[in-house]
This record gives sequence, C-alpha cells and structure tokens, in this order.
Amino acid sequence: MSLRLSTVILPVDRWHEGGRAKWQGAEELGFHTAYTYDHLSWRSFRDGPWFGALPTLTAAATATDRLRLGTLVTSPNFRHPVTLAKELISLDDISGGRVTLGIGAGGNGFDATALGQEPWTPRERADRFAEFVPLLDRLLTEGAVTERGAFYAADEARNIPGCVQRPRLPFAVAATGPRGLRLASRHGQAWVTTGDPKLFEEGTPEQSVTALRGQVKRLGAACAEIDRDVAGLDKILLHGFTPDRNRPLESVDAFVDFAGRHRELGFTEIVIHWPITDSVFAADQTVFENIATEALAQLG
Repeated sequence: MSLRLSTVILPVDRWHEGGRAKWQGAEELGFHTAYTYDHLSWRSFRDGPWFGALPTLTAAATATDRLRLGTLVTSPNFRHPVTLAKELISLDDISGGRVTLGIGAGGNGFDATALGQEPWTPRERADRFAEFVPLLDRLLTEGAVTERGAFYAADEARNIPGCVQRPRLPFAVAATGPRGLRLASRHGQAWVTTGDPKLFEEGTPEQSVTALRGQVKRLGAACAEIDRDVAGLDKILLHGFTPDRNRPLESVDAFVDFAGRHRELGFTEIVIHWPITDSVFAADQTVFENIATEALAQLG
C-alpha cells in the first residue's frame, strides 16, 4: 500500500518573516499536503503570535503551485457553515483546486469560549457536528440552499459557481466515536485521527497501535452500514499525539519504523509537524527534511 507524507505548519510566523518560506519549503521538499490548524489560539501558543487559517492558506495558495493545502482541522467552535462555505469556495478557486477541508467536532480549548459562549457538552458537540457537516456538504455542491436546523440555518445561501474540485473539495473528517465515524463514512473522502488520547501520557506505542487498529475496524463497520468500501476512504494519522511523541522524528530510520507499523494498519497518509523551536513540536530541521525526502523511498 502506498503512503503519502504531509506536514502541518502552525500559523505562528508573520508571512514576510518566515511564514511564506515554510509553505514554499514544504512544496520543495515534496510533501503531498501542507495543512494548518484552524484555531483562534492553541494550548502553549496562546500568548504568542497566531494567525488565521484561511487567510494563511490563501497566501500559501498564491506562493505555491503543486502543493495541496488544508485545515487540520476546522470545527464548529467558531465557524458557521454558510460563511465557511463561501470562504472555502474562494480558497479552492484561488488555489486552482488544491484544498482539502479537515473538519472535526472541536474540543474544550480556547476556541470553545472565545465568542463568549459556555462550553458545549460532548453531546451538544456531537449534535452540532452531525448537523454542520451535511449542511456544509450541501452548501458546497448546490447553487442555492435553504435549511432550518436545530443549530444552523441557511436562507437561499448561494455559492455560485461552486468548487473547482467536483462535486466539491474533499472532506477529511476527524472522528473516533460512532457518530463521527458514521459522518466520515457518509461525507468524507478521508478520515483523520490522532490516536487514542487516553494513551498519550502513560500508554505504550504497542497499546496505541492496538487502539488505532480498533478505530480502523470501527470505520470499516461504519462504511459497511452504507455499503461503502472502506478502502476508498483515505486514512490520515496526525503524528505527535500518540505515546511515541516526537521520537519518530529523531532519525529517518525511526520514522520509517513508525510509518511502516501504521501503514500496516491501513493508513494512507501521515502528517508530521513542521519543527518549532522551544515547543512541543521541536525537532531537528535537518532530520525533518531528510525524512521528507528519504523516508518514503525506504518504505518501498
């Protein structure tokens, strides 16, 4: 099974002071896709520079030619399907059809309360996500949409001429629970996971592989419910949140071992973080670049 290697570039640099160079560097290194987080701020980066995802991706689209671009991930925390659809259609057009939308239910981080609301319960997050994704699907594939839901509404929302990619730009749906996996099976062109968060602190790499195997199996069951072949759904692992932590980025051999174990589970794409000094994503830049240019060839 072939494996793609992608990167995620956090939006922490001013565009003219290193930001543009990273996105162009991702293209030069041969990454399949360069993603960015779609947050208002994130964890330990909250008190430092952090720029908007969609403007950053728009700038990246004009600075690159071949590199696919995407969010990893967008959520309903501060997005509405109607306005998001308009921005995505514009971004897809500017990029010449190179955009993937990573989308998830969101969490309880800073985004959850930045607009002044109380944090949603896990049940409400799942309910909102279940309404958000199908409405966004319609908005990106139909010329005019009117809909009244429990959480989101559209009144003759027009998105002409639609996406460059047909019938719309691809969705990469982040999910581990049964409702999210059903959304991925119905609306996703890809599925995204970071592993089992309960194992991050005290679990082992072996336990993580077992947990991921279970997630892939449950995804297959969700696809079987609607007679969809799970093999046609890309499976994306965002590295950095399993018990392996950053060890796979210590050498090309270490990454090849990590990637090989997860390719055997059925993953078709692994995403690694562009190194950021003095952060949880610190890594040797030279080793990172060697992984980008050498690792896939070693996997065969």
